Amino acid sequence: MINGLLVGIGTADDAGVVRLDSDRALVQTLDFFAPIVDDPYRFGRIAATNALSDVYAMAAKPLTAMNVVAFPLSDRGNEELLAILRGGADAVLEAGAVLVGGHTVEDTEPKYGLAVTGLVHPDRIATNAGARPGDTIILTKPIGTGVITTAAKMDACPADAMETAYRIMEKLNRSAALAVDVIGVGAEGVHAITDITGFGLLGHLYNVARASSVSIAIDASKVPVLPEAMRLWHEGYATGGELSNREYLEGNVQFSSTDRNDVVNLFYDPQTSGGLAIFVEPKAAPLLMDELEKNGVEWAVVIGEVEAPRQAAIRIE
Repeated sequence: MINGLLVGIGTADDAGVVRLDSDRALVQTLDFFAPIVDDPYRFGRIAATNALSDVYAMAAKPLTAMNVVAFPLSDRGNEELLAILRGGADAVLEAGAVLVGGHTVEDTEPKYGLAVTGLVHPDRIATNAGARPGDTIILTKPIGTGVITTAAKMDACPADAMETAYRIMEKLNRSAALAVDVIGVGAEGVHAITDITGFGLLGHLYNVARASSVSIAIDASKVPVLPEAMRLWHEGYATGGELSNREYLEGNVQFSSTDRNDVVNLFYDPQTSGGLAIFVEPKAAPLLMDELEKNGVEWAVVIGEVEAPRQAAIRIE
C-alpha cells in the first residue's frame, strides 16, 4: 500500500480508494462524455448518474461532486449549458451529495460529467477482486442502452422504448447500494460489485473474473434486455464500442452450446449509467433480492454464478 492507497488501477475497479484512518476511506472517481440524448437536462442527469454509479459500485456513499464541463458557449449560448448543469445538480441532490463547484472549458462539442468523492469503511469496500467461487451474480438494470441511444440519434427508435431507456439511465444505483448496505460487504454477504458501463456486461464481468482469479457462468436467458434493443441491433444500430468490446474479450468467452442465443450480441453493447452486478454469498442472495425489491429496484435478477477458474473467464449457457 503506497500512501494509504487501498484500491488503484491494478484491478480495473470503478474508482480509486485511499485510507484516511482506521474507520474511513475516500473513494475518488471522474467520468464525463458527449451527449447521448438530445434533451440537455436529461443528458446532464444521465451523465451525473453515470459518474455517481462508480461510488456505489465500491459500496460507498457519495459525499461531494464537482462539474466537469466542455461547451461551445460562444456559439450556443448558456441556456443549453444551464439545463445540463441543472440535470446534473438534481442527480447529485437525489444522491444526498453536495455539489461544490467544477471547471468549464470552451470546446466545439459539449461534454459533461462529474468528479465525485465518496466515503467507505476500509474493511467494507466492494472491489473487483472479491468474487468467490459459488457466488450468486445479481444484475440490477437491463442492458441495451448503447443500441437504443444509437437508434434514437437516427430517429429510428420507438418513443416508448426510448423513454424506458432514458428512465433507466436516469435512475441512480442508490437504491441498490442501500440494499447492499443492509446485507453488508464481507464473508457472509456481498463479495464484489461492478457497474455495467462502457465495457458492456461481458467486459465488466471479465474484469471481475480476472481480478478475482475466477470464472463466471452466465445464463443468457436470464439477462434483462431493454424493449426493442434486440430488434434494433438486428436492424444495424450496433455501436462502434461493441466491436471494441468484442476485440477486448477475444478468447475469453466460451459458449456451452453451438446454439447461441442472439441476445448474447447485446452482452457486448457499451452501456451508459447501467446497473450494478453484485456478487453475493449464495445464502445471502434471497435476502438481497428481497431488499432490492423493497427499494424499488424493479429489474433486479439473478443472471449467473461464479465458478473456479477455467480456461475461459466467462462461460455463457
